[in-house]
Amino acid sequence: MKKIIVLSGAGISAESGIKTFRDSDGLWEGHDVMEVATPQGWKKNQELVLDFYNQRRKQALSSEPNAAHIALAELEKNFDVTIITQNVDNLHEKAGSIKVMHLHGELFKSRSTLDESLIYDMKGWELKQGDKCEKGSQLRPHIVWFGEEVPMMDVAIKETLKADIFIVIGTSLVVYPAASLVDYAPANAKIYVIDQNMPYISPRPNLVLIEEKATVGMKRVLVDLGCAL
Repeated sequence: MKKIIVLSGAGISAESGIKTFRDSDGLWEGHDVMEVATPQGWKKNQELVLDFYNQRRKQALSSEPNAAHIALAELEKNFDVTIITQNVDNLHEKAGSIKVMHLHGELFKSRSTLDESLIYDMKGWELKQGDKCEKGSQLRPHIVWFGEEVPMMDVAIKETLKADIFIVIGTSLVVYPAASLVDYAPANAKIYVIDQNMPYISPRPNLVLIEEKATVGMKRVLVDLGCAL
């Protein structure tokens, strides 16, 4: 069974109504990303950061996977699929995808500020000041903020090196280190790049550029791979 690696970004979730900070000149739902998505912002105002992600969770709870998410899940009938996503929402899982790797963390998890190995599933949408881990430390969103290391990156590279087919969908390929993954795809792998604003990618054999939104582009990929819905 051929192996498909998918690198997904904010563009695929945007079609489900989840906004991205890049839509508004660096503002994310009216906030400077440096205030709500950095260790410095957390240190300065925990209450603001907690409330910001609480609102993101409320929004995500009411969002549903779109046709692109569903198409990626459909590929599992014919291929060994691993999704490496830059998104923190759970729309890939909602659509039925089994192997999903979150490079930048997960919205519906919290973790200890004392011991990074203590990670907890969240049952609801709200994380408050005073919510503590088992060691008595404040819980923070389980999100990789700007300026922090991406702990899953090495695992993502190892997976990418095995790809027969590599699909880039809904990402501008400007956020590193995630954007570098495409460079680890084997030379003989077929690469699909789907985005309305086509990012630059070095020319190579077996490269298919699809300048469309995620839902439209995935229909073309499914047809090309012989597994149209």
